[in-house]
Amino acid sequence: MLRVGLIGCGAIGSVVARELSQGAVKGAELTAVFDLVVDHPLKVEDRDSLLSRSDVVVEAAGHGALYEHGVAVRESGINLLVVSIGALADEDLEARLRQAEGGRLFLCTGAIGGFDILRAAMLFGPLEEVAIASTKPAAALSRPWMEQAVQGALAEGTEPVTVFDGPARQACALFPESANVTATLSLATVGFDRVRVQMVGDPEATRVRHVVTASGVAGNYELSFENAASPDNPRTSAVTAYSVLRALGDIGQPPVSFL
Repeated sequence: MLRVGLIGCGAIGSVVARELSQGAVKGAELTAVFDLVVDHPLKVEDRDSLLSRSDVVVEAAGHGALYEHGVAVRESGINLLVVSIGALADEDLEARLRQAEGGRLFLCTGAIGGFDILRAAMLFGPLEEVAIASTKPAAALSRPWMEQAVQGALAEGTEPVTVFDGPARQACALFPESANVTATLSLATVGFDRVRVQMVGDPEATRVRHVVTASGVAGNYELSFENAASPDNPRTSAVTAYSVLRALGDIGQPPVSFL
């Protein structure tokens, strides 16, 4: 039985915890929850207690948690499944996580997919352009650092507002709660400095929409995803928690692989 420890029991972690406790992933069980705020019957008070009860630790608590605990989890010999992939836009953190010796490092694909065809295309020849346009409910993209006019348009406007257009590395820094799919795409393809990101707030949107485009010598690609937003956090796609569960199923009992 795969023992699963969980860092963070918020919008994503609480769903993962509930589903694991109900037997959603064959061969896996929730054995520890490490969260400084949220209470849980399996709550532990420190990282050492979490590690002693886990074969794999799921990080679902945001960038700060990955900075604080990620390397230590791997160095303890425990496998690490990362949800807050946007934190890897920090080159130093990415290097330390990759170079840590011990447990294996897994990256959750989250709310988008299609990486198999894009990686195959990269083997055929270089991808010249990779971009992602993410459209979310307007209120989910409002940030205190934005100009008052932009915040007003997001709060009261009737038209979509493009709040960011630039490289993935910058998008991950400005929108840490919303840029995990951007980071995943960057790591799977041409890197954080070459993937172009557009973030759009739409007052009419009730779902989270991501459109990935790529072009290169192998061909032109357009992948579209429209996900229901998490009821607890509109900045997160509800399906992300189930992507974590799917990953745990693969880690615990590898299925027939689609190669």
